[in-house]
Amino acid sequence: MSETTTPKGSEFESQLNKSDTRVAEFSGHKRTPLQHLQHFLHGNPTMVPVIVLLVGIGIFGSLIGGRFFNAFTMTLILQQVAIVGIVGVAQTLIILTAGIDLSVGAIMVLSSVIMGNLAVVNGVPAPLALLIGFAVGTLCGAINGVLVAKVRLPPFIVTLGMWFVFEAVNFIYTQNATIRAQDVEAAAPLLQFLGNTFQIGGAVFTYAVVSVLLLVALFYYILNNTAWGRHVYAIGDDEDAARLSGIRSNKVLISVYAVSGLICAFAGWALIGRIGSVSPTSGYEANIQAITAVVIGGTSLFGGRGSVIGTLVGALIVGVFAMGLRIYGTDPQWTRLTVGALIILAVAADQWIRKVSA
Repeated sequence: MSETTTPKGSEFESQLNKSDTRVAEFSGHKRTPLQHLQHFLHGNPTMVPVIVLLVGIGIFGSLIGGRFFNAFTMTLILQQVAIVGIVGVAQTLIILTAGIDLSVGAIMVLSSVIMGNLAVVNGVPAPLALLIGFAVGTLCGAINGVLVAKVRLPPFIVTLGMWFVFEAVNFIYTQNATIRAQDVEAAAPLLQFLGNTFQIGGAVFTYAVVSVLLLVALFYYILNNTAWGRHVYAIGDDEDAARLSGIRSNKVLISVYAVSGLICAFAGWALIGRIGSVSPTSGYEANIQAITAVVIGGTSLFGGRGSVIGTLVGALIVGVFAMGLRIYGTDPQWTRLTVGALIILAVAADQWIRKVSA
């Protein structure tokens, strides 16, 4: 009968070492440069819009030269994207929870006409009129939040319907009447405050530009350094898992929509400063413009990933391309074509980045 033999100690250890080496080679395979880029962008999603912005500035700087690279043009771009940037912050909060709000523009305009009519037509002190306008915007957002969180209706349908509701309330309340800039300036100049300018060197800034920068900094801190901010990201990533972990998702969702409405009301104040007058028909494209800034800025439409800084960069990208193409003398439709292409590319990039392997 033959005996079973086992390898000697040194031979057995050699076989184990070879096996460990093969496992290490398998698990530690080298990433390609494209995979390194994918992992980097997955951890730093804001870098995508930053790169696009720098490329856009470089292209138009080389094509236009001094007419583009001057303080007046740069600050004019900031002035033009300030309101979109403010509404974009509101939209970012919603999209981070895997929702969407089509009513942000209507909330902004409704809040602005309430501020204007109370202060100019009804003689309410301007500070109180502003507070009432902010309260109305917050209430509008909270209504959206309750319908989404408590009634469990899809955000797209809820906010689409409320868009028409808020728009109708606006026209019923104002009778489609515009309050002239001269009347606003005479009765309540505080309403135009965010449109006032100040100069630093050759650059001219509005207080709305300062406010959007402060707003972005504030919500960047809140989203990254508070429990509420972490809960917003957690709900967008997986609401069921967030609820099981103890997060009161309904309460957080309602608060997100309410805060979004408050920010839109603030944008309504900035809108009065921007155009000078109080118009029930202005600013209704703000919802589309805000979604555009959010998507181009790298925030995922699937929720859980993104940054308010990216949204501001996304708004600047649209502003840079719009201004650059205008100075270059192209047809305005090229701006719309370019923005549309950027939206598609941004979504495609997000899909590719989300597929990153562990």
